[in-house]
Amino acid sequence: MAAVTAFSLAACGQAGTGSGSSAPSESSESSAAQTPASSGSESPAAGAEESSTLVAYFSWSGNTEEMASYIAEQTGGELLEIQPETPYPEDYSECGDVALAERDSNERPAIANLPESIDEYDTILIGYPIWWHTAPMIIGTFLESYDLTGMEIYPFTQSASMNTEQFDNSVSFVQENAEGAQVHDGLFARPSDTEAIGAYLSDNGLAREED
Repeated sequence: MAAVTAFSLAACGQAGTGSGSSAPSESSESSAAQTPASSGSESPAAGAEESSTLVAYFSWSGNTEEMASYIAEQTGGELLEIQPETPYPEDYSECGDVALAERDSNERPAIANLPESIDEYDTILIGYPIWWHTAPMIIGTFLESYDLTGMEIYPFTQSASMNTEQFDNSVSFVQENAEGAQVHDGLFARPSDTEAIGAYLSDNGLAREED
């Protein structure tokens, strides 16, 4: 019971962005777990206009996907959904068990749509939910797959509990796995808080300039 409670605070669910609910969103979890975003199945450079910014994200319930899509819109960045080779269970508790086992063994789950190269980008915004008090291990897989020397990386995340200590743990995880990159202070906000997201992007010079 204690393990289930701990996971419900900051793991697969991360739903209820406005109410603080810890239960997974039934309306979004199935499609988010199994179906790639419209741009996620393509090369991240497949957009009509070239961009030096990549918005890469992993989402289980759909909340991080919502956040990433808004950030890509505001920055003009290319959107890439990180899709696991073995999809996570749709069931909340089963997903929690898999996530905990991966964290405890420091696993690096395989990515189904891993780009061969991301050398065309100099800025990466990397998004994820909080799972068991840190970033999902698949984020480590993505970061460790490339030479990130000289790249600028901006983590962004959200969770049901919005616990800042867990957020700090996740940023430390990104720093440990992004060798050679400059990892900046991350963004911790609910997907619905567009004001906070916009302010973060503007403060870091990431917002697209208005025509």
